Amino acid sequence: MSCWAVIVAAGRGTRSGLEQNKVFYPIRGRAVLSRCLDALECSGCFDGAVLVLSDRDEAVYAGLVAREGPFPLIRGIAIGGQTRRESVYNGLRALPEGVDIVAIHDAARPFVTQGIIRATIESAREYGSGVICTPVVDTVKQIAGDGSVLSLDRSSLRAVQTPQTFDFARILDAHRRAQAEGLSVTDDAMLFEHYYGNVRLVTAEGAQENRKLTTKADFDALNAVCGADIRVGQGYDAHRLAENRRLVLCGVEIEWDRGLDGHSDADVAVHALMDAILGALGMGDIGRHFPDNDPRYEGADSMKLLETVMALVAKEGYRVGNADITIVAQRPKLAAYMPKMRSRIAMGLKLPEGRVNVKATTTEHMGFEGEGLGISAQASVLLVK
Repeated sequence: MSCWAVIVAAGRGTRSGLEQNKVFYPIRGRAVLSRCLDALECSGCFDGAVLVLSDRDEAVYAGLVAREGPFPLIRGIAIGGQTRRESVYNGLRALPEGVDIVAIHDAARPFVTQGIIRATIESAREYGSGVICTPVVDTVKQIAGDGSVLSLDRSSLRAVQTPQTFDFARILDAHRRAQAEGLSVTDDAMLFEHYYGNVRLVTAEGAQENRKLTTKADFDALNAVCGADIRVGQGYDAHRLAENRRLVLCGVEIEWDRGLDGHSDADVAVHALMDAILGALGMGDIGRHFPDNDPRYEGADSMKLLETVMALVAKEGYRVGNADITIVAQRPKLAAYMPKMRSRIAMGLKLPEGRVNVKATTTEHMGFEGEGLGISAQASVLLVK
C-alpha cells in the first residue's frame, strides 16, 4: 500500500516569540524542519511527502535546502491556507494518485520516531485511522459557564499528537466536506470523528518526547537540554631540522644544536594547535591566514600568531574547552621542558593547566622523525559556544 506524508509547516509561530517561522529555527546547527524531515526519511515508512509552506517562506525553504538539504522525501510543495485545516487540505490535494495511507504531521514535532510512525500507519491500515496519543498526567478540571469546576477522571483522558494517519480517501473526503461547510476544527482527528465516527488512538514508545515546539519556553528548554554547541578540531604539522635555527616548541626554546626550518619560528606544536582550532571553526588552516610568502610573518613568534587565532575564536562566540598536543621527535628529550610548555599553551588558550596536555613520543627510529630529519606534531581541541 502506498503511504505518503503531509508535513504542515505553514504557521507563523507567533507564540514562539521568534523573529521567524519556528520550523526554521536551528537546533545545534540544523533547523527544526530539517530534523523533522530527517526523522520521517529515516523511518523508511513513506514513499514520498508533500510539504505545506506559507508563500512568504518559499525563499527561506529554498535557502534551507541549499544549506542543509537535499530532502529526497519531499516530492511536492503546497501553499498553506488561512487556517491549519485549509493548509492540510491543500497538502492532501497535492498528493499524487494511488495514495492509500496518509500521515499528517506537524513540522514543529522534530522528535518523532520510527516506532510512533509505524504504530499510526499500522492502525490506519487496519482501522482507517491511527492517532498517536499519551496519557494525561496532570489533573484536569473543566470550568462551566457559571464558573463551577468539575474534576475530570484523567485515567480516561488522552493528549493527542501528530502524526495522525488515515485512509487517504476518507480523510480527503472529510476535508472536502469541511471546506464546503466551513467547519472549524483543531486537528484532523476531530474532522475524521465528525464525519466517520471514532478515531483509533495508539501509543508507542517515545511518545512522551514527541513534543511540539510552540512557545519560547519550549525553545529555551530545548537549548538547555541540547547543551552547548561543541566543535572538535584536529591539526598536524611537520618541519625539517636545520642548522643555525632556534628550536622552539610550544613557545619554549629548547637547547639543541639544530632548530626547525620555516618562514616563522617554525614552532611545529603551536602550528598544529592553530590548525586544530581553525579546523573546528571551519576556517581553513594556518597557510590561509599566515601565508609563508608574506614578509609580515618572517621569523614570527608562533605564540603571537596564536593570539590572532584566539581572537577569531572569541569573535565566533566560542572558547577552548581543552587541548591535547603530541610532539613526535626522536631527539632531543623533552621531558624536562614539558611543564613550561604546558604552562605556555594554557596561557595562550586562556585555560587552566588542567585542561591542557602536552606530550612527546618517539618513532623507534622509524620515519623522518626517527632518523632525526625533522619533528612533527599533532593537536586536538574542543571548542564550546
